[in-house]
Amino acid sequence: MSTEPQVVVCGEALIDLTPSDDLYAAHPGGGPFNTAVALGRLGVPTSFCSRVSTDGFGRLLRDRLVAARVDRRHLVDTDDPTSLAVVTLNDQREADYQFYVNGTADRGLTVAELPATLEPSVQALHFGTLSMVLEPAATSYETLMRREAGRRLIALDPNCRPRLIPDRSGYRERLEHWVSMCGLVKVSSADLAWLYPELRPAAVAARWQSLGARLVVVTDGARGAIGFLGSNRAEVPTPSVTVVDTIGAGDTFNAGLLGWLARRDALATAAIERLGADDLGGLLAFAAKAAAVTCSRAGADPPWSWELDG
Repeated sequence: MSTEPQVVVCGEALIDLTPSDDLYAAHPGGGPFNTAVALGRLGVPTSFCSRVSTDGFGRLLRDRLVAARVDRRHLVDTDDPTSLAVVTLNDQREADYQFYVNGTADRGLTVAELPATLEPSVQALHFGTLSMVLEPAATSYETLMRREAGRRLIALDPNCRPRLIPDRSGYRERLEHWVSMCGLVKVSSADLAWLYPELRPAAVAARWQSLGARLVVVTDGARGAIGFLGSNRAEVPTPSVTVVDTIGAGDTFNAGLLGWLARRDALATAAIERLGADDLGGLLAFAAKAAAVTCSRAGADPPWSWELDG
């Protein structure tokens, strides 16, 4: 595999404390972190851009990146503690999170700590989740997004955490600014119900496309996913699996989208615009298959490429 990154994933790296027989178990996590690990396992040359602690939890995070062959050149070391997320599961095995993020490593990323330049090999940047809400990291990543928009494909998964967003209308305004710079936006139906309670997903997709987004994908849990690209629309079901939990499923779906595009040398806005309806269906089906594997096992444990190619 090439040593030069093709995708740079930007955002938080934290520890999920998940229910277990011993009360709680510690698992590396965070939406962007999980996406980076999933991309690495799919064989896409990937770098992770974040601020990571030197504490014991930070070492767990680094070890997971190494095992997934994710490049670490864009990591910033700090003695600040690692962010924590305490996870509870409902009867449908869906995860709910309580975050402990004050003064922690990943939220402290400053503009001065961003990479001054990105390698010519980098074709796409992915953003999302807590890192686009918590300051100063949110402003830092937005600065990087603005700097690179138009040069490389920008992908976004807002993965909203309402408990950490006191001003929904203000966040929605900021989100739409990010969307205007994106070639690819993936969003869950739950996010859309919170962001735009008065609009159906198709209406939001049309709104975002009018702002500049090329491809908008809406995931709807067990009901599947819908993609909107120009006049094309495709819908795929969720593969049937025994669900252990849904932790990391949406993040793996992100990686599936980017991985499918990378395999076809289509990590560019112009290349996405050339995709036909059949391509769109294939893209969604691959991402859904990858996410289903993650749901079939505990924690954010995305598949390796060989598990999807069989």
